[in-house]
Amino acid sequence: MSISSSLNAGVAGLQTNAQRLASISDNIANSSTYGYKRVETDFESMVLSPGGGSYVAGGVRASTQRLIDQRGTLISTSNSTDLAVRGAGMLPVAQSAQVQTAGADAPMFLTTTGSFRTDAEGYLTSQSGLVLMGWPAAADGSIPNYPRDTADGLEPVRINTSQLAGNPTLSMSLGVNLPATETEFGAAALTEQLSVEYFDNLGTSQSINISFEPTAPALAGDPATNEWTMTMTDSAQGGDQIGRYTLTFTDARTGGGTLATVTPIAMTAPVGPSPAYDAATGQISVTVAAGPIDIDIGTIGDTEGLSQLSYNFAPVSVTKDGSAIGNFVGLDVDANGFVRASFDTGEIRTIYQVPLINVANPNGLQAFDSQTYLPSRQSGSFFLWDAGDGPTGDIVSFAREESTTDVAGELTDMIKTQRAYSSNAKVIQTVDEMLQETTNIKR
Repeated sequence: MSISSSLNAGVAGLQTNAQRLASISDNIANSSTYGYKRVETDFESMVLSPGGGSYVAGGVRASTQRLIDQRGTLISTSNSTDLAVRGAGMLPVAQSAQVQTAGADAPMFLTTTGSFRTDAEGYLTSQSGLVLMGWPAAADGSIPNYPRDTADGLEPVRINTSQLAGNPTLSMSLGVNLPATETEFGAAALTEQLSVEYFDNLGTSQSINISFEPTAPALAGDPATNEWTMTMTDSAQGGDQIGRYTLTFTDARTGGGTLATVTPIAMTAPVGPSPAYDAATGQISVTVAAGPIDIDIGTIGDTEGLSQLSYNFAPVSVTKDGSAIGNFVGLDVDANGFVRASFDTGEIRTIYQVPLINVANPNGLQAFDSQTYLPSRQSGSFFLWDAGDGPTGDIVSFAREESTTDVAGELTDMIKTQRAYSSNAKVIQTVDEMLQETTNIKR
């Protein structure tokens, strides 16, 4: 009966508008929730009488969808581990309670933003109990090749805030000028000394002592030799020699004062051959007590390494890597997801890399509390990307993502929903009055 279908349609209208009001209420309630993705309710008509004859009201049904692919505005904060994703992709996190029981095997959830700080056990945890996950770095700071289609390589990011760190010296470069006048006949022929500090494998300060001895001409009137003997010794080995070389410099009009030849000569204490000079790189790989160190003295004709000009002895630029033992002072995450620990010696060490997870249909993700999601059949399989690569955006530190709720738009939709609900209630009231009239007909 058409009048009965009108009643059913009115009831369906009340139900669907109540459902829409629920989604609007949720959106407004979470208008200040970081990372919240608004829910949208759509109506679909139901047709029960597609053909001719008397019309039967089919009513309406509602479907809701969380618009996870929408991104909120990023706002600045003062915490270096407040993270947000700029562009596509989501951060991997785990539930703190599951980390406590399962450790590195805790299941992976997804989120787009979070305010992470170290908890009592060193885990980077948000106030809502989400622990940031990442790939642990190797001892040298490199990230091994982990699988990209599974979360098996991810671990909860854990920071030892009381850790100490040292970094051994592996390379150094010498930019030193030798006085050209010392290789002339009658000059004082003074031996120049240079001490360069390095750090061994335990962070202890040691030094490579380098002497430059000029070669004087044998007879008066002979031209300058432009020749020096460079001897390097290691303080950690009691002053033992680690390399001796004859250096000659060119006095040509072009490139005057630059290296012409570097010739290894036999060491005297202890006796043995000197390491070779690599003409292609300008490096000498010497062996100190802690291991090999590459010393860059410059290539042939190079103006950046050793030089010999008519000037005083001058260590113009002497640089090295490595550092002494330092205390942990801070943590930051760069745009590519590398988690880096800083120490008071200036040392910066990469300890984790946080990837970004991408799925084919973000709106198909299964939603959970605290703005977290899990892949589902509707979302498709996930893939772990380096931040900034592929279809993903980058990671922004000192930032949070605001809710995608537009309060003004939600309030407008609420007014429309209220009117629609009232109209459906009026339909039910009208049908009730018509049915009452029907029952009042006398026989």
